[in-house]
Amino acid sequence: MTSTIRPSCARYPPGGRRGGTRHRGGTFPAAWRRLDRVPAGEALPWLYATARKCLANELRRRDLRERLDSRVRAEATRGQDMAGPELSEQVADRLAVLAGLAALRPNDQEALRLIEWEQLDVAAAAQVMSCSAATFRVRLHRARRRLARALVQAAEPGGGDPDAVTRPPAFPSGTEIRA
Repeated sequence: MTSTIRPSCARYPPGGRRGGTRHRGGTFPAAWRRLDRVPAGEALPWLYATARKCLANELRRRDLRERLDSRVRAEATRGQDMAGPELSEQVADRLAVLAGLAALRPNDQEALRLIEWEQLDVAAAAQVMSCSAATFRVRLHRARRRLARALVQAAEPGGGDPDAVTRPPAFPSGTEIRA
């Protein structure tokens, strides 16, 4: 299969899209791992789709690497003292957000991560979550609201579960319960 298809894959992507030839190195190993899923007689379109996905992954990795590199360069050129209070505040904020995120339901966490961390648009995130874009927008709105509530509750003394219902105690304080 590879000897007849490799020249066609070597020409993909047409038009010299950025990404070079590195993704091509991942196309055939991916095909080999999923050889049972390659449609008989339709290997070339399947390989093109696999090459497109490998290219997209490579571009995502490259963009993330470039963003991180630029952030590191920006921090270094600002001349900030890395042990200063600003860094400790950033760490505290990050820990608070992670704790608030951990308090949410898994679907809320996934919606927020797809938009904020993976930088997907609503349509792509909706496709990942197997719902319509309108449904995803509602889920995202609710997830953001729950996260904000969780962060406010965590900042308050005795903050807890953002979905918990607070009830008055069943017995007045100081009352003993004897068995």
